[in-house]
Amino acid sequence: MARSLQPALQISTSSPEQTRHLGRRLARLLAPGDLICLRGDLGAGKTTLVQGIAEGLDTDQPATSPSFTLLHQHPGRIPLHHLDLYRLAAADLADIGVEDLIGGEGVVVVEWAERLPPGFGGDRLEIALAFDPGREEVRHLRLSAVGPRWERLLRRLREENHAHPRD
Repeated sequence: MARSLQPALQISTSSPEQTRHLGRRLARLLAPGDLICLRGDLGAGKTTLVQGIAEGLDTDQPATSPSFTLLHQHPGRIPLHHLDLYRLAAADLADIGVEDLIGGEGVVVVEWAERLPPGFGGDRLEIALAFDPGREEVRHLRLSAVGPRWERLLRRLREENHAHPRD
């Protein structure tokens, strides 16, 4: 699957609540089968973003980091499958059935997605989260589309962001 030709969308947040709010905004666009791949250092805000996505999908429980359990499943308006690959080798993905979740009835969000094998997952939204070196609470998020569905959704999110930057 080819990476999008449209430029990535850059968004900065200045608090954990703003990062969760962005997650809730993303959740409004999600459909069963969607894949979101998150990258960023420890503490960059990956789980905070997932918490917002979970809230936006009306899950029955708050999202927490699945670092030790690898996979949390949250029933909701659309089921959320939250994976954390920090402690997992790519070869172990088959053991937990990740490939069966992709394109299924839920949304799959993967933390530490750089550990996925090349070409894994097809259409997806890739989000890189980074600290602002001078401001502790600020996070910079770079959203990139892979595939036509995410190109359309990223274009829509870009338009919403310009019209209502803090909505």
